[in-house]
Amino acid sequence: MTADASQEGTGARRSGGPDGALSVAPSSLASSSSHPAVKLSGAAVRLGGKTDVAVRDGEFVAVLGANGSGKSTLLKTVLGALPLAAGEVSVLGGPAGRENAGIGYLPQRRSFDSGTRLRGSDVVRLGLDGDRWGLPLPFAATGPDSRRGRAKQRIEEVIELVGAREYANRPIGELSGGEQQRLLIAQALVRRPKLLLLDEPLDSLDLPNQAVVAALVHEICKGEGVAVLLVAHDVNPLLPYLDRVVYLAGGHAVAGTVEEVITGETLTGLYGLPVEVLKASDGRLVVVGQPEAPAHHHDRHSHDHGGPGDDHGH
Repeated sequence: MTADASQEGTGARRSGGPDGALSVAPSSLASSSSHPAVKLSGAAVRLGGKTDVAVRDGEFVAVLGANGSGKSTLLKTVLGALPLAAGEVSVLGGPAGRENAGIGYLPQRRSFDSGTRLRGSDVVRLGLDGDRWGLPLPFAATGPDSRRGRAKQRIEEVIELVGAREYANRPIGELSGGEQQRLLIAQALVRRPKLLLLDEPLDSLDLPNQAVVAALVHEICKGEGVAVLLVAHDVNPLLPYLDRVVYLAGGHAVAGTVEEVITGETLTGLYGLPVEVLKASDGRLVVVGQPEAPAHHHDRHSHDHGGPGDDHGH
């Protein structure tokens, strides 16, 4: 994925005139495919400004920003769930909403009660037939070339892909947060999507599981050639894997590599207030200063930042 805008050469650039227009710069990693997986041109929703973003095949990009900055709104626009007030959006070569069968979507963190008896493999299967009424029926004894046989094979493939074979047949409510998230990612992958939208997939996971899930998403992105757009608060677990970052704030955005975007100079320009970025001895980035929102890039599990539903993208 890249962000498409007025940057030339290296370095992140924030753009936006008096109308709050937002422009994000192109990446040197841009794919040679005929069209990007996602392209927004002068797009305005409820962000207070306009956004130009292009997402290309096989790139792993994080969308960062404080609660309410528009991260989830961006994903909903790509899905066609929210109309644009201005501008255009193209997704997989067509208007938003038309090609959703080619999108794997993982919404903000779901909660499974400890008493939920639905098996992990059945949760994955809902990615195939969850649009039908009721719970999935057991597979009939059919050959591998039948529709049901192919579906069963695909479910087994994605469970293997995310490394969940060992516990896929256990009740989902008995599994750890990291195990549940692997199965939910498998659910998003089961229809062989070209674009994967992940809304806060690291939320509510401890730091080791955040790192494991980030590595898993990177493997899927590169191994399967899927474009990944991942919403996150904390960039640190993603640092070794990202191609690009898009940072939203106040109707504006900056885009580039982590080194280009998560800097004191860039974030100060974006927020219009002093922001300092420090690097800890373990390599983790700590963003300090005003406003408070950028501080989400340190270990958010040592603080109470509210539940996963707090980012409504207004």
